[in-house]
This record gives sequence, C-alpha cells and structure tokens, in this order.
Amino acid sequence: MIEKNDLTTRDWLAIERTKLANERTFLAYFRTFVVFLGSGITILKLEFLTELKSLGIALVIIAPVILCIGLIRLFKVKSTIKKHYKL
Repeated sequence: MIEKNDLTTRDWLAIERTKLANERTFLAYFRTFVVFLGSGITILKLEFLTELKSLGIALVIIAPVILCIGLIRLFKVKSTIKKHYKL
C-alpha cells in the first residue's frame, strides 16, 4: 500500500538539490563575511589608508551582521524543508 508520504526518486533528488542550494547560499554569505571583515581590517591596519578609516570600521561592523543573516537563513530554510517534507 502506497502512503501519501512516499516520494519517488525524482522527489528525493529534488529535496537533496534544495538542501545543497541552501548550503551554497550560506557559503556565499560566509564568503561575503570574510571579504568584508578582511577588507575592513586591512583598511584599518594600513597607514596610507587613514582617510578611509570610517569605511574600515563600517565594514568590520557589517561583517558579523552578514554572517548572522546567513546563519538565520540557513537554519530557517533547513527547518522549512524538514517541516514541508516531514523528513
């Protein structure tokens, strides 16, 4: 007897693609975090860029915000996938 929750191979593969896309999106957020943080620290440390100090401070402050947004989105989408497909 086939239950309502039985998924075909195509459905399972679609779910796995969605999970992988979610992880790729988080990695894009993480890569952006690293670039913002590295750029901000570099601007703050290099002496010939002292006129850009406010930009460096802004980048260092924005970097963790980007990481938090990425983490929140990662876990929110992951829970949505589990809830929707009852995995």
